[in-house]
Amino acid sequence: MRFLFGDCTLDPTRRELWRGGEAIHVEPQVFDLLLHLVRNRDQVISKDEMLAAVWGGRIVSESTLSNRVNAARRAIGDSGEQQGLIRTVPRRGLRFVADVREEAHQTQSEPSAASISPGQQAEPTEEIARHSARDGVGPLEFRGKPTVAVLPFDNMSGDPEQDYFSDGISEDIITLLSKNRSLLVIARNSAFAFKGRGSDVRLIGRELGADYVVEGGVRKLGQQLRITVHLIETQGGRLVWAEQYDRTLEQMLQVQDQITTTIAARIEPGIGSAERLRTERIPPQSLQAWDFFRLGTKHFYKSTSEDNLEAQQLFRRAIALDPDLAQAYGFLSYAMILRMLYFDAEPKEEQLKEALAIAKTGVALDDQDALVRFTYGRALLAQRAYGDALAELEEALRLNPALPVVYCGLADSLAYEGRFAEAMPYFEKAISLSPHDPQRWAFYSYGALAHLFAMEFAQAEQWAWRAIRIPNCHYWPFAHRVAALGHLDRKDDLRDALDELLQRKPGFTSTFARERLFYVRNPAHLDIYVEGLRRAGLPG
Repeated sequence: MRFLFGDCTLDPTRRELWRGGEAIHVEPQVFDLLLHLVRNRDQVISKDEMLAAVWGGRIVSESTLSNRVNAARRAIGDSGEQQGLIRTVPRRGLRFVADVREEAHQTQSEPSAASISPGQQAEPTEEIARHSARDGVGPLEFRGKPTVAVLPFDNMSGDPEQDYFSDGISEDIITLLSKNRSLLVIARNSAFAFKGRGSDVRLIGRELGADYVVEGGVRKLGQQLRITVHLIETQGGRLVWAEQYDRTLEQMLQVQDQITTTIAARIEPGIGSAERLRTERIPPQSLQAWDFFRLGTKHFYKSTSEDNLEAQQLFRRAIALDPDLAQAYGFLSYAMILRMLYFDAEPKEEQLKEALAIAKTGVALDDQDALVRFTYGRALLAQRAYGDALAELEEALRLNPALPVVYCGLADSLAYEGRFAEAMPYFEKAISLSPHDPQRWAFYSYGALAHLFAMEFAQAEQWAWRAIRIPNCHYWPFAHRVAALGHLDRKDDLRDALDELLQRKPGFTSTFARERLFYVRNPAHLDIYVEGLRRAGLPG
């Protein structure tokens, strides 16, 4: 069933909004809000009802709610001044007041003739036609964020009494993935309708509207358990990622949460990589806000000066197209800060304040996004607001315990507090959760820095060495290794280490290091670092 009002068509099945014959990109929360208002157009919808319908009852800020309402109005050609479609009822809530007509779903992806003015051709754009033609699938690209369906894991033990266990793993993964605001996750009941059907993932993708399917199995042999997990792209049935976990039954009961967290953590980078490749294939003239954001992350993770600038430009383009895209603000802020830490821009208070303001805007738009809270925490750290930074990172971890970068950021902040014993397990957790993460060189690099500050120079050298071996590694781990070797007085290794550092960053000096590590809280930690560089033979 589709809803027609004014020149708009709202399609809940395909999660599409059309206006004037053109597809309108809206964020998932905006779409859900609009759909709830349309479906309940005969009544006033209170704030609490909106929170229950769109945010699952979670408390969000007034600014977040207001932003989503304004975005819904813009998407359908309304405004807070006009209120021709969505009317504010003072002290009560919102009501959808436009005349709405319902019609059965069409097989075509374009809107019905009723929504097209006389003489107007209902021709889809090049991108819509291209994506509508693939295996009969509608234009998934307009959904923006990728949609994932977690199917019930197969109980391969032959014992029906074990269904609860395999189902429980699937349900836990759904719960954890739902915390990741970069993904849309199909509800449990919809995904579990395919239990035991053994359907082709491409068919499941079409029926559920999923871009990716997670499937797996649990096999119990005596006291041994084996869990297998596959992440599959539904368009062509391509295997994106696979993993196998072997545990004893006793271990499994003890660490089930850890296993499901690990699985959820490894799924997102796989999807992220696949989505960045997908975005590259879209014609530039067809790119939407989410596409620009994904392309921005691709350049962000390359960790070069040129790519950092390109990433910032792409994040700004995403924001221009969708001012409510919170993650674009977060990544833009983080890219600006890293440019002052890692690349050519000198750390200046004006730029640091701008980065903080941008990150704060992201949080105001979506204070339940763990990644956005993480970037805000890093921006606060750059402003030397150490306590506030730590609190934001702790909140980010609470919101989503399956994001490796959050563990790394929290560990880094703990290290600046001198809480090294608490910090190191978080670094190790980040690495174990996502051993192929595009940021894993940074996990090792920040860990090396923490070991340096703790005067654990042998461990610092080892962690820096691990970072160096990762292809997209920045020059800072090379400097960390030189500082550690300087303290260890390993002259034979120092010669090559210094050459590698100066090849990566010609003119690197201890003065430069002290300037760029401006955010370090304890001056004594900086002195330890600089002293290692001095002993290694680097000039001041």
